Amino acid sequence: MARMTDEEADALDEYYTKNPPKTDPTKPGIFAKNIDHMVILDDLSAGYIRSRSEASHKSPSQIIGELVRREIVRTTNTVMAGDQP
Repeated sequence: MARMTDEEADALDEYYTKNPPKTDPTKPGIFAKNIDHMVILDDLSAGYIRSRSEASHKSPSQIIGELVRREIVRTTNTVMAGDQP
């Protein structure tokens, strides 16, 4: 991708200064909508998810989703059998 020239950057800056993007304060933005989805992981967990993601060509979200679904099934099967999880 080509870099912007100083003239192009100045023109873009001037355009957005005179024409700011329109926003609707009644609607939450992408970060506000997903605030509950943010989770901080320890280094071991993050490394595991990253390596599984790269090896399987899936997103970290897909890997986490699979892990959670497997745990739900395992827990449900354990409870249904009458054992403690």
